[in-house]
Amino acid sequence: MAQGASTNAGNAAFKDKEKPTAVRTANIIAARSVADAIRTSLGPRGMDKMIQTGKGETIITNDGNTMLRDMAVMHPAAKMLVDLANAQDIEAGDGTTSVVVICGSLLGAAEKLLAKGIHPTIISESFQRAAAEAVKVLEGISTPINMTDRQTLLKAASTSLSSKIVSQEPKLAPMAVDAVLRTINPNNAQNVDLRNIRILKKAGGVIDDSEMVDGVVLRQQVVKSAGGPSRIEKARIGLIQFQLSPPKPDMENQIVVNDYRQMDKILKEERAYLLNMVKKIKKAKCNVLLIQKSILRDAVNDLSLHFLYKLGIMVVKDIERDEVEFLCKSTGCKPIADIDSFTEDKMGSADLVEETSSLGSRITRITGIKHTNPNAAKTVSIVARGANQLILDEAERSLHDAMCVIRCLVKKRALLPGGGAPEMAVSTHLSKVATTASYPDSICWKAYADALELVPVTLAENAGLNSIKVVTELRARHAKGETNVGVSIKRGGVGVMGGEDKNATGEGVMQPLLVSTSAIELASETVKMILRIDDIALSR
Repeated sequence: MAQGASTNAGNAAFKDKEKPTAVRTANIIAARSVADAIRTSLGPRGMDKMIQTGKGETIITNDGNTMLRDMAVMHPAAKMLVDLANAQDIEAGDGTTSVVVICGSLLGAAEKLLAKGIHPTIISESFQRAAAEAVKVLEGISTPINMTDRQTLLKAASTSLSSKIVSQEPKLAPMAVDAVLRTINPNNAQNVDLRNIRILKKAGGVIDDSEMVDGVVLRQQVVKSAGGPSRIEKARIGLIQFQLSPPKPDMENQIVVNDYRQMDKILKEERAYLLNMVKKIKKAKCNVLLIQKSILRDAVNDLSLHFLYKLGIMVVKDIERDEVEFLCKSTGCKPIADIDSFTEDKMGSADLVEETSSLGSRITRITGIKHTNPNAAKTVSIVARGANQLILDEAERSLHDAMCVIRCLVKKRALLPGGGAPEMAVSTHLSKVATTASYPDSICWKAYADALELVPVTLAENAGLNSIKVVTELRARHAKGETNVGVSIKRGGVGVMGGEDKNATGEGVMQPLLVSTSAIELASETVKMILRIDDIALSR
């Protein structure tokens, strides 16, 4: 009997229909509040967020992924949106704000459908079918591009930069395009490794002073304390990971010298030891020495610097551990861990290594690098300048976004019109199909279509336009079949974004196909995950 009673008690938990509804509503509200928080940052007139981290640092950013990552989001369902923005950042690199806005809007649509009594699983599956249909529509309105067409690539890069602080800078978009094109072979590349592009941030000057260097730029300065050279042509570069200083005894041990002759002897030994090392370096025809930072003892001491200067070898010390890989890739040298393995074949060669001073800071550049292996990875360095650290960080994030856009175009060589046009096109198509579709698609697709309209609405709102007027006009133009019409900030209304027509009316606001397709797919999957949760249990 007792057993029977306990099973009944177990069933009572499932008879309580209120709990799943409450949990679902709470999750949707939490996720939507995150989406609404960053909605104001969408588009060319989007605002920036200022975030103070726990360490007291300040971040000013417009990048959806950075904002969400640094906000203290506590709710588990809202954390899903943080991961969603991160997934979009990895997959496409741009469109992190839009993906969260779309997801929040779809959750709002799902909430209305749930209120009508449609089962969550039915809604989420119908949304997945709608997303697949949306991707087909996007592929239909996209225009294929050629990677050698620099003008088109520039349009895509400057569209990506348009919502950032640095949007007014004429130099950044061409720099991003050229940097990516420099590192790949445009004809047969399938992906771009952005680790081959190094951004060096230096405060001072304005953003317009930034430049791209075909070669390597080092933050470290040349060591000149012993009077060594600061410019070397026809350089042979060696990268060492050992120290040019006399060996030290182990931690606990001490050397006690009680006689000045022994003292002399020690100093002589030191000189001989260092001289021997430096001669070996010179013998390998090395004339530029990069020394990795060392924590155990000094990487170089005055005596070894003096010997290096006498032999005319230029020294740059304190190379960071994580820079070593990039340097080896760029210059073709191999890191040398021991003086006995210092041989000629481990050197890299370059036309010129010099220390330059510009706008109050000194940097070392290595240019004219000659690779022994013809198909080695090509690398590029960008020196970003700016008034302060906050602007520099934001410039770096913006450049990264712009380079990701070019990477998307390398992966999937097609462009879409921007300015909310793709979302509106999908919305129009789905509404049209929904009128003749069978249940549940007929009702869910209509809701999905209405939800996607939030992107053009937000773009118009952020630009201070009358959103209802703009979006109804946009809907009418799309219903006539003009798929490349979007919200135009310049015209203060609706305008042709570019695309099929090559005439001058287009504004050249273009975005890669991959950004939009991955945004819609990822947002739909996240909505599906949130809808399927019906209870939250805490584990100890």
